[in-house]
Amino acid sequence: MESIFHEKQEGSLCAQHCLNNLLQGEYFSPVELSSIAHQLDEEERMRMAEGGVTSEDYRTFLQQPSGNMDDSGFFSIQVISNALKVWGLELILFNSPEYQRLGIDPINERSFICNYKEHWFTVRKLGKQWFNLNSLLTGPELISDTYLALFLAQLQQEGYSIFVVKGDLPDCEADQLLQMIRVQQMHRPKLIGEELAQLKDQRVQKTDLEQSLEVSHSYDGTGMLDEDEENLQRALALSRQEIDMEDEEADLRRAIRLSMQGFPGLILKAFPAWRKELVFCQHNLQESKLASTLC
Repeated sequence: MESIFHEKQEGSLCAQHCLNNLLQGEYFSPVELSSIAHQLDEEERMRMAEGGVTSEDYRTFLQQPSGNMDDSGFFSIQVISNALKVWGLELILFNSPEYQRLGIDPINERSFICNYKEHWFTVRKLGKQWFNLNSLLTGPELISDTYLALFLAQLQQEGYSIFVVKGDLPDCEADQLLQMIRVQQMHRPKLIGEELAQLKDQRVQKTDLEQSLEVSHSYDGTGMLDEDEENLQRALALSRQEIDMEDEEADLRRAIRLSMQGFPGLILKAFPAWRKELVFCQHNLQESKLASTLC
């Protein structure tokens, strides 16, 4: 997977990411795509001027913003199409009657460009395998041959326009490498926003225990004994020692250990979702102590 070029989303530059992920390299920049957009705007202006520069249509056209780009970084299908012409590549609408009459199985194509509203992304075959190179993903997503047709049909149902890329794509390292080997993907990439949200949730969860212990310690209506205060400080220290553990299972192990050390009430309050696991472990601990006493 490391050999696959995959630009991740920056601003609204998905058209740039789509093209570069398709061609597998940093072939286009916003400046170059803007130049193509301005050229298209000028060609449209000249066509409108043929009807007379004093006409109402021409004056209205001049007052309208460009239909080929905007300040956010969005570029139109015309810009993408013209950019690909530089490489001798052509776009054909996937669900057009002309293309559908050809009866070509999608797996026999080389790549697709998908568009919904202002988002563009590439689906491309590298070697003998298909990959979703959506810039909104944290990495390339492997698509099986059997799933490809269903994937494209699902996109169409969601309102996407799909274009088949015709022509010879430039050679790239990933294509050469994946001609010789096949890759497997154990975990599918997440959407960039989902990954950030998950990391945020993990950080929040890791501080829940510490906050709960601090609140319990600051409450002055419980008549806590010195021994209880020491226990709370010890529990807080243990929590801080392991606050960098990354997964939920590690957090559960930490909570169980604190529960076994005499803080079940506080831990259950901080992590109510783990009540069954903590109660079960506390029950086992009590049975172990009873067995030791009997021995």
